[in-house]
Amino acid sequence: MGEANTSSIDDDLLLKSFYAEVSEVERDNEVVRILSCFKLNAFEYLNLPFDSAPEDVKKQYRKLSLLVHPDKCKHPQAKEAFSALAKAQQLLLDPQEREYLVNQINAAREELRAKRKKQLKKDTASKLKSLVDEGKYEQEYEKSAEFQQQLKLKVREILTDQEWRRRKMQMRISEEEGRLKKDEEETKEMWKRKREHEEQWEGTRENRVSSWRDFMKGGKKVKKGELRPPKLKTEDPNKSYVQRPVKRG
Repeated sequence: MGEANTSSIDDDLLLKSFYAEVSEVERDNEVVRILSCFKLNAFEYLNLPFDSAPEDVKKQYRKLSLLVHPDKCKHPQAKEAFSALAKAQQLLLDPQEREYLVNQINAAREELRAKRKKQLKKDTASKLKSLVDEGKYEQEYEKSAEFQQQLKLKVREILTDQEWRRRKMQMRISEEEGRLKKDEEETKEMWKRKREHEEQWEGTRENRVSSWRDFMKGGKKVKKGELRPPKLKTEDPNKSYVQRPVKRG
C-alpha cells in the first residue's frame, strides 16, 4: 500500500516537473495536433500505439489533459481539445468500443500482411531472409515507422468505410421509420374522415326517418301539370260473361 502511494507521489512530482518545462507554444501545438486527429480513431487523439493497455490510456490522458486544460492553456480551442481527449479516453476504456476499434485495427493489419506476402513472392531475397529468420524479419518490419504509417492509414480507411456504412444504414432506417409514420398518419386521417361521415349520417337519421314516414303516409304528391297514368279496371270474377250477338249477312 505504501509503495503504491509512493509511486503516485513520484508520478505527481514528475508531472509537475514536466509542466514546469512546457512552454505556451508547446501547449498550443498539442491543441493543434489533437484537433487535426482522425475523428474515428481514439488512439490518435491520445497519441498512443494501437496495442496500448487501459492503464497506458489513463496515464496518457492525465498527461495530455493537463497540458491542454483551458485553465492552463491560452489557446482559443483548448476547451475543444480537452473535450476530445476526454471522449477518446472514455471510448478506449469502454470494453465494447475498445473491442470494435481493436477489431478494425486487426483487420487493417491483416490486409497489410496479405499485401506484403504477395510482394515477397516476387522478391526472392526478402522471402529467403524471412524464412531464415523464422518470422523475425516480418516482426521487425511491423515495428518499423514505414509499416506503422501504412497501418495508420489503413485503419483510417477501414474506419471511414465502416462509418459510411453505418450512416447509410441509419439513413435507410430513418427513411423507413418516416414512411411507416406517414402511412400511420394517413390511416388515422382516413379513419377520422370515416368517423366524421358516420357521425354526420347518424345526425341526419331523424330527419331521414321523418321524411320517409311522411312519404308513406301521404303518398307521392303529383306535381302541378303532371298527368296521372290511367287506372286499369279489373274484371269482376262474379259477373257472368255475356256473349255479343253475331251479325249474319
